[in-house]
Amino acid sequence: MRRFALIAFVVAAAASSGGFATPQAADAGTRTVEAKAADLDAVRAAVLDYVEGPYEVAPERIERSGHPNLTKLGRGRDRHGAYRSTPLTYQQLVAAGRHYNQDGHVADDAPKEITVFEVLDQAASVKLTAEWGIDSMHLAKIDRRWLILNVLWQSHLRD
Repeated sequence: MRRFALIAFVVAAAASSGGFATPQAADAGTRTVEAKAADLDAVRAAVLDYVEGPYEVAPERIERSGHPNLTKLGRGRDRHGAYRSTPLTYQQLVAAGRHYNQDGHVADDAPKEITVFEVLDQAASVKLTAEWGIDSMHLAKIDRRWLILNVLWQSHLRD
């Protein structure tokens, strides 16, 4: 019982003094303005690759922006106006980018409005308004690259 009490005391003392902080957590408050700006630019670039890939029929841009474990869940309307869930894997998303705009239906001024909600040192949250709808995304910094991990998508709202 004494051993348990001693361990509990040490854990509580370390936690209250910040002794369990990870290197990323310790660095989060000390990042330079330049590093924060570079991360913001890199997040925007990843999202731009994601949206321009299908617009330009350039699947390599989608490959560059997404993590191989990326999951996209769509909430799109069917022909009757009811929402349906459509999951897409990274591989399916890249494949869709190979033919999405082959017929040229996407206008030159198609929307690609990027709203960055937050960029931390390892995670980011972004909203993208595109021709197909609105994507809410989470990105992670993996091996010094910002990659999209999760996308929740829905069709544009009807007027």
